Amino acid sequence: MEFNLVTMFGQMGPVAKGVVFILAVMSIWSVAVAIEKFTSYRKSRKESLEFLPIVTKCLKQDKLQEAVDSSKRYKNAHLAKVVSAGLLEFLNESPSSDHEMTVETVRRSLDRATALTTAEMKKGLGALATIGSTAAFVGLFGTVFGIITAFSGMAKTGSGGLGAVAAGIAEALVTTAAGIAVAIIAVVLFNYFQNKLERFQIEMANTSSELVDFFLKRQVSHAGR
Repeated sequence: MEFNLVTMFGQMGPVAKGVVFILAVMSIWSVAVAIEKFTSYRKSRKESLEFLPIVTKCLKQDKLQEAVDSSKRYKNAHLAKVVSAGLLEFLNESPSSDHEMTVETVRRSLDRATALTTAEMKKGLGALATIGSTAAFVGLFGTVFGIITAFSGMAKTGSGGLGAVAAGIAEALVTTAAGIAVAIIAVVLFNYFQNKLERFQIEMANTSSELVDFFLKRQVSHAGR
């Protein structure tokens, strides 16, 4: 008998075929999440790099509202979301408000914006983590039934020869290999995007810190006039 993937799949039992189908869905889901994350992270990175020189120029010229308006043109930029939140909070504060309280309010607003942006950028990564941790066990589930099929073949033929167990063993090995392959791909993708996300978080934290420093210096400068 010729053994190839098509032949082995045709000889699999319903449980093993179900396992292969589930693993195929997991694999497609992983690729779909990877494409979406790669596209969104790339846009976020590109737009943030375009936004930074513009907002820096606006802040140097003390054009805070113009900086907020410019951030609206970069809807995918993670830094624009954080900076605009801080600037809006500062602009909405009353001029008579306590300076220290105003800066603290802005800092909390920046923290909230960073947390919300991070949560938004993490969407989909949980699916990759789940697939990476469960795919191998799904394959193992198929392996168990493959071995059961092998022993059933032995019981029916009353023989322990290779022909009696070959189909079941092949079924078990295919589901095991598929589960491991899907798990490895998902884990590699999860780690890659998790590292990207951590860099974005550092960038947002640094930008928030620099914006708070800007407000402190601005208040000191205005107080000295």
